[in-house]
Amino acid sequence: MQITSSAISLNVDDVTASGAFVKKHFGFNEDMSADGFISLSRQDAGFNLIFLQTGLKTFKPTHMRGHRADGLLIVFVVDDIDSEYSRLQKEGAPIITPIETEPWGERFFQVKDPNGVIIQLVQWITEANSQS
Repeated sequence: MQITSSAISLNVDDVTASGAFVKKHFGFNEDMSADGFISLSRQDAGFNLIFLQTGLKTFKPTHMRGHRADGLLIVFVVDDIDSEYSRLQKEGAPIITPIETEPWGERFFQVKDPNGVIIQLVQWITEANSQS
């Protein structure tokens, strides 16, 4: 098997709002869209981010049609977590978990898009560049 691309697909109530959020705050580009659908990408992300309107008649498997994107995180590993935190604060992105560092070296914070999708930014900290 050869995988030629990857995508994450999430059901949300307002496709346009989630698409606009990741374009504005995370630099994703809209690749295609239709009624109830938007596909976005960033060259360095490694996957496309797709938002589907909750309840689409064409959604498969049908028993998942009414489910929403909850109980998961979209995680981006970044080089300078503090700069990203400052930038997103200035842009007014809703930060729901302030920046913190776990004992195992994960420095992170979380934002929430208009549909409640949680996006977590992470930087792995070594002892040499450890921050509180």
